Amino acid sequence: MAGRRLREAGPGGPAGQPVKASRRGELASTLPSSLSFRRPKGAELQEILESVLATLPPGALLPSERGLARRYGVARATVSQAVDALAAKGLVYRVHGSGTFVAEPKFLQPETLTSFTEDMRARGMTPGSLVLAREAAPASAVIARHLQVAHETPVVQIVRVRTANGEPMALERCYLPATRFPGLEEADLTDVSLYSLLAERWGVRVSAADQWASAVRLTEEEAELLGVDVEQPALLFQRVTHDQSGNIIEYVRSFYRGDRYEVHHRLERLDPAIPPTS
Repeated sequence: MAGRRLREAGPGGPAGQPVKASRRGELASTLPSSLSFRRPKGAELQEILESVLATLPPGALLPSERGLARRYGVARATVSQAVDALAAKGLVYRVHGSGTFVAEPKFLQPETLTSFTEDMRARGMTPGSLVLAREAAPASAVIARHLQVAHETPVVQIVRVRTANGEPMALERCYLPATRFPGLEEADLTDVSLYSLLAERWGVRVSAADQWASAVRLTEEEAELLGVDVEQPALLFQRVTHDQSGNIIEYVRSFYRGDRYEVHHRLERLDPAIPPTS
């Protein structure tokens, strides 16, 4: 299982390389020595730790919660809550029996239509795929509605765990009209870009897509496949993809790890000259 491989990689992060220069004692010496208590203890402690994390490399080992509690004279539960908040933001991750470590920086979800393969290569990483299923089956009512086909129309379902440098990043379920892509369910999609295959074999090129994002809770199976705890939030991206003629060719549901991805949008006023009403 992909999740098990990730957990076996060790406390140094996805590549399994511990950051030897960042020992608990060395990190502890860089921390401020006291809290001002002008704000709630947990909030101030979280802010201190967050500022220190920004200066450390991925995989650096944090001081123990017991050590942080002694250093700042607060309850261990207060420290645990602060670290929990950092973990929820994807800034740190825990390894049972080893400690808490600085997480890898998050990826920004691209605002242009690219394949996962193209996106990872642009980041200088090696993309990969673990194919869990590929089959032709009648479309459910939900799938048919998104693809704008009749209920129970044959569609090809492809389920893959997408990886970057061997680390699980996303769990992807794609649905495509079977009549337009005959034989797709038999194609080898291991470490292959689906968009490149559609262009090369069927002459279909993706042109535009509508995409929706929402925060979701993973099932135990999904969390295992992505190598994260079931409590870890995830981002669900739903996408309807069109070809150059505007025809729908794909509906995708992708679960991206919330500790590795974030979404950024630049917002501009339609008429900056109009003052705000409130």
